[in-house]
Amino acid sequence: MKKHWDNPATNAMPEQTRVPAVLTIGNVRIAPATVLAPMAGVTDTVFRRFIKNASKFTPDATDDNVDTTTSNEQSGCGLIMTEFTSADGLSRMREVKRKRYLTYYDDEHPISAQIFGSNPETLADSARICADAGFDIVDLNLGCPAKRVVSCNGGSGLLRDLPLIEVIFKRVRAAISIPFTVKFRMGWNDSNIVCVELAKLAENCGLNAVALHARTREDGYSGQARWQFIGAVKDVVSIPVIGNGDILTPEDAVAMVHQTNCDAVMIGRAAPANPWIFRQVAQYTATGNYDVPTDEDRYRMIKAYFGMLIHELEEHPIIVGIPGVELTEQQIKLQRTRESSLRETIGKMKQFASWFTHGIPGGATLRKQIFESKDGNAVLCAVEHFFETRRAFADREPELVASSYPFRA
Repeated sequence: MKKHWDNPATNAMPEQTRVPAVLTIGNVRIAPATVLAPMAGVTDTVFRRFIKNASKFTPDATDDNVDTTTSNEQSGCGLIMTEFTSADGLSRMREVKRKRYLTYYDDEHPISAQIFGSNPETLADSARICADAGFDIVDLNLGCPAKRVVSCNGGSGLLRDLPLIEVIFKRVRAAISIPFTVKFRMGWNDSNIVCVELAKLAENCGLNAVALHARTREDGYSGQARWQFIGAVKDVVSIPVIGNGDILTPEDAVAMVHQTNCDAVMIGRAAPANPWIFRQVAQYTATGNYDVPTDEDRYRMIKAYFGMLIHELEEHPIIVGIPGVELTEQQIKLQRTRESSLRETIGKMKQFASWFTHGIPGGATLRKQIFESKDGNAVLCAVEHFFETRRAFADREPELVASSYPFRA
């Protein structure tokens, strides 16, 4: 994930334009019309639920308890999506391992499972697995620019082969009865812009919505997203069009709707740095203003996220051996799973804390301490010390602290 984005535009909310209150994809009602983008290594079940909780927007939404039941009608984030998952992997792996990739909680509905691959039959089989697992929507990834994915003709690599995409669309559509969508880029490069043709192909093949990241594969995540192509897609199809690219603030979300007439907005890289962005969009749409997170907000939120990670780790119990007695093969396997999960948890704590402190004075020092930490307790201690220092500073210079955040109303 890039730390900064090349988006010099400053967008004011146009009169009479708002992010739509409702989006319907097939028979799935999404309210409001905002979507958390699928992000590899980011949008696991813990992060998805964390974002949904941070996005609560109701008159009495003051409860930070992540276990509180929250419907999409109460959240600023209308639809969440899984990390993209290999269709080949899903179709080959055993049921037990498959559950790890398709885990979600009831309070995550509506939720879309995103898959990638290039074999039509394998993708159709993978889509059936996702539908059987209870997902509300299946999404096909035609946007990932990563070399390891493109080299297998997956993600944005398929944008060079529209005939194969048509076969894939038809096979997957025939395999499942739940809504089927696609997320794609404008094309492989500026000499190969195919987004309009691809959107029409998707509609003709029975897909229920399309999402366009307004960059080419060659662009990667650099430069400014070209929203005019989202508008061009919207002009040629009757199914819902979701716009994606360079939505860093609530003003950006409204400006995209105004410029493109898209039916919903999808937010990706801004969410880990500003988990409140969906709530802010809802507030901005409703009132023209939005809250800026305080130090205490950030402190509570990072603690909540770490607590959720640790809770997930508890599913893998510590194996306590008996002196002089060798562990069984099953115990060794459970022990390795625990150790792997622990490393992953610490990695996510470091990753999230790093994103979450960008733009805060002194954040660079904290990030250095976090990445040098050897375990989860050291990460927590670094975070505690950082916010304690910020509190002490705020007592002395409250106005300076209040003006130091990058996300302003």
